[in-house]
Formats: sequence, C-alpha cells, structure tokens
Amino acid sequence: MTAFPKLVLFDCDGTIVDSQHMIVAAMTGAFAEVGLVAPPRADILSVVGLSLIPAVTRLLPADVAPDVVREVVELYKNGFQVLRRDPINHEPLYPGAREVIHALAAREDVVLGVATGKSRRGVDVLFEREGLTDLFVTIQTADDHPSKPHPSMIHRALAETTAGADRTVMIGDTTYDIEMARAAGVTAIGVSWGYHQVEDLAMAGAAAIAVVYDDLPGLIARHLPDPAIGAIAR
Repeated sequence: MTAFPKLVLFDCDGTIVDSQHMIVAAMTGAFAEVGLVAPPRADILSVVGLSLIPAVTRLLPADVAPDVVREVVELYKNGFQVLRRDPINHEPLYPGAREVIHALAAREDVVLGVATGKSRRGVDVLFEREGLTDLFVTIQTADDHPSKPHPSMIHRALAETTAGADRTVMIGDTTYDIEMARAAGVTAIGVSWGYHQVEDLAMAGAAAIAVVYDDLPGLIARHLPDPAIGAIAR
C-alpha cells in the first residue's frame, strides 16, 4: 500500500448486498408484534441506510412513545437474526460486486472500506459468508457512530487509513450516503440498483451514477484520476 492511499468506501445494504426482502420481512414482523400495521414496502426501503432508531422513528406514527420505538428496534433486530438463520432466506451480492471489489482490493494504491447503517455483527456475518473480510481495511458501522448522513463514519475511516478527503470516494445507493459524503468533503458516487431513485441521488449531489457494477472502476478513475486505478476500468 502506498503512503497516501486512495480510499474507496462502500455502503453495504443496497450497494454490496441485496437484503431488501429480509429487511421488509423483519420490519413488518416487528410492527405486527406491537399491534401496528407495517408501512408500505417502499416506505421501509426508503429508510434503509439510517441507523435503526431514526429509521424506525420515521416509520412509526408521530405520537408513538419512545419506548415503543425501542421495542420495535429490538423486535426488528431479533427478527432479522431469525430470518438470517433460516437457509431459505438469503442476502445475495449484487451482480459484479465480488469481481469489482476484488479488483479494487488488489491495487497497491487503493484501500477499501465500509460505511454502513448495518450493525458490525451483520457486516461480519455477511463478509465471512462471502469471503470478503480481508479485503476491507476499515469498517464503520451504526454501532459506533451517529446515523447517516452525519459524516462521522467517513471521518473515522479517513483517520484509520491516512487517506485524504480529496483521495476518497463514497459509493452508495441512498441519499443518506450522498449527503454523508458531501458533509465529509469526499466525492459521492451513487448506484442505480439500490433502494433510492437515481434522480434523488443526483439531486443529493452524487458526482456520478453507476448503472452496473462494472461502471464503478471507470467512475472511480474519473473522479480520483490515477493511471493505476484507470488500469482496472472496463
């Protein structure tokens, strides 16, 4: 690794892995257990990327007591773990994710990181299952930071890797990722295959939008110009 690496940060849910079915099922079940009708699927997916307490707060009626918010959060977490243990359920990687992540991780001048509203436990389970654990040098999760779009996760990742903000890109599928990147002063690249609309990502300030995973190396090269990165563009 070079002394001053270029840092490529990835969101997780909706960017690396498609976990929408389990998220919706776990949230729907949590609402049912407290006697409430779950929000529509689109509303649940709209808060993916936020930490759980602010996400659930947005989904619940405004007059719900804080203890109900906490109860739904715990029920959601427990329900998600139950779903994960059932072999019938699966969080698939998006097409091309594995290949592009491995290609970027192989570069001497690039380091990879994660900045996600997912728990560290969830990230560890996913990366161990997919064989990705050793490819990411910094992993920032909702366990240790304020919710996106607060820039805390990116600030910590920059400190841990010695990368400068001008040498960093944040890749994500939600406006929260884009807003977090802008708040931290790093370039934001949106992806079209996640949970927020492309138009919303552009309006939030994404410098570019990847339509498929194979677009990412070229977009990274464009916004962090360097022949070494450009060599893996397809």
